[in-house]
Amino acid sequence: MGHNSGNAVGVPVMVPDLNIISGAPTPGSAMRAERGRPLIITIGKHLRGFFDRMIASSSLVANTPVLDVRDFPWTQMLRENWRAIRDEAVKVALRAHAAPSLSTISPDHRSIAEVDKWRSFFLWGYGYRIDENADRCPATAALVERIPGLNSAFFSILAPGTHIPDHRGVTKGLITCHLGLVVPRDGDVRMRVHDRVVRWAEGETLVFDDTYRHEVWNETGGTRVVLLIQVERPLRNPGKWVADTFLRIVRRSAFVQEARENIETWNAAVKQMDV
Repeated sequence: MGHNSGNAVGVPVMVPDLNIISGAPTPGSAMRAERGRPLIITIGKHLRGFFDRMIASSSLVANTPVLDVRDFPWTQMLRENWRAIRDEAVKVALRAHAAPSLSTISPDHRSIAEVDKWRSFFLWGYGYRIDENADRCPATAALVERIPGLNSAFFSILAPGTHIPDHRGVTKGLITCHLGLVVPRDGDVRMRVHDRVVRWAEGETLVFDDTYRHEVWNETGGTRVVLLIQVERPLRNPGKWVADTFLRIVRRSAFVQEARENIETWNAAVKQMDV
């Protein structure tokens, strides 16, 4: 696979707490974000099973936990260009404080234990291009913008010794793809999706349905990095109408807009530190 990672990346694993100077959410603002959620999300938590069954019955691809990459032809483009994508991740996203913890960006993730060891560098988030970050990764940005139905794209960075507990995604209307970029080899780094255990390989893609319960382990001394892509599930009606309506409302919601603002304020704070 060509790139021996382990600790060879040579970048800090942990980031300082920039919450105060960056204006990132505090527990109080997380409560406000909860109150500001659109009604469809609040109701959706109770009707999630009904929505997911309707979407599943309309799916044009399999409803299995792990899907066949051949059903998503654009994944070939990522595999063919993985080294260029990895080089940008190492140069830009792994540099010092460039990538905040996911809990700093999205208060919704604060309930996940060890989430502060799970960092992210967003290029796209829920249909919105993060211009400053995307412009710093031109090769990666140009590639992901060719993906049909793109919802989100970011470098997902997992510190050594981290366990992300069992959790699930928001909607079956989205499908997740990981492109392995830096995969340590001095231990075991793996993910369980429902009853499947999978492992990343550098330059390879993994496509799965994150509405199945899943958890992640990085039992190595190195930092695991993947390019995480979320795309709209290929659907026919009525599931397509349900999924599209849900995503439109989510994209306009307070908690998505707050996450965009948090990324901007984090980037501004890092600039002030001359990082």
